[in-house]
Amino acid sequence: MTPLGSRVRAIDVMRGLTLALMIVVNMSISDQLSYAPLLHAAWHGLTLTDIVFPSFLFVVGSAMAFTIDRYQAAGSRSLAAKVASRTAIIFLCGFLLSWFPFVRIEAAGIAPIPLADARILGVLQRIALCYALATVVVRLGGQRGALLFSLAALLINWWIFAAGGDDTLAGSAALRLDRWLLGEPHLYRGEGVPFDPEGLLGTLPATANVLAGYLAGRLVRRLGAGYELVARLFLASAAAIGLALAWSGVLPFNKKLWTSSYALVTVGIDFAALAVLVFLVDLRRSERLAAFFEIFGRNTLLIYLVAELLMSIMWLLQCGDQALFMCLYHHGFQWWAGDKPGSLLFALVFMLLCWLLGYALDKRGIHIRA
Repeated sequence: MTPLGSRVRAIDVMRGLTLALMIVVNMSISDQLSYAPLLHAAWHGLTLTDIVFPSFLFVVGSAMAFTIDRYQAAGSRSLAAKVASRTAIIFLCGFLLSWFPFVRIEAAGIAPIPLADARILGVLQRIALCYALATVVVRLGGQRGALLFSLAALLINWWIFAAGGDDTLAGSAALRLDRWLLGEPHLYRGEGVPFDPEGLLGTLPATANVLAGYLAGRLVRRLGAGYELVARLFLASAAAIGLALAWSGVLPFNKKLWTSSYALVTVGIDFAALAVLVFLVDLRRSERLAAFFEIFGRNTLLIYLVAELLMSIMWLLQCGDQALFMCLYHHGFQWWAGDKPGSLLFALVFMLLCWLLGYALDKRGIHIRA
């Protein structure tokens, strides 16, 4: 039995596994060239890809269960400074990544992308905001506060969703709020209309994913890596998924709106995933599985940033009459493996190259954290 306060390896493995999946799904190309589970649901629905981001938020909360006591022991000012600096660093990294490459190619030449047109929110920005809000909740209310806030957040988000719009993209309360507070020039442009899938309204239920991870982490600390922990995580998973399925009849699963039913079903899936990993990694001692994914978990932010920058550069650079990304796919994978198998193989090879970066950093004892 793992003693109280110790950290099971399953949490670090889950973080690394989530990052590896993030890299793979972000390499997907299109409906025609990528397998359906590696693409987001077009609107309502749930795919493997739709589970990845909430899983990362869950792991952020799980890790918080092991670090916040140490931060609080240093005093309220030290905790506030730590949370503020970490939030600012992650948010800024995400903002700069969204703004990259800071210029656009026009007929008259290269022109800078003005700050007035830069996207404000994004994946890292949501992680930063959810982390900050979850820390405040835990600091003020502990485990009980985390549970009560999560329930309130899901219900309030549901009420706003129902009272402020409908379940379409153009008519959603999420879009209206972001247009009002941020303005259309600062929203994501990839949905046909200016709309941000990491918008402000979805941050509220997404924080529940972080707090669910925190509660799971506290359970790990209390019980240690044993069969009782695995059983309780599976029971929590069944309860969350059952409620989410019932709720989805009136509030569909929707990752881009981050509906409350979607937050709840992904929490249930993550409880089950953590239970499986505790069994495999901490009880059955699957060393190879643990060692591989822990590499991703030790320099998570840096590896993610490098992966996203490389992908952006591959789409920006030209190779003949097409983007370098597509050139590498066509000539390196598609011609011999086929359309979808080639796309998956390309993503796996790129993910392994990112792993090699993490391995090289780890061998040198370099661990960069926000």
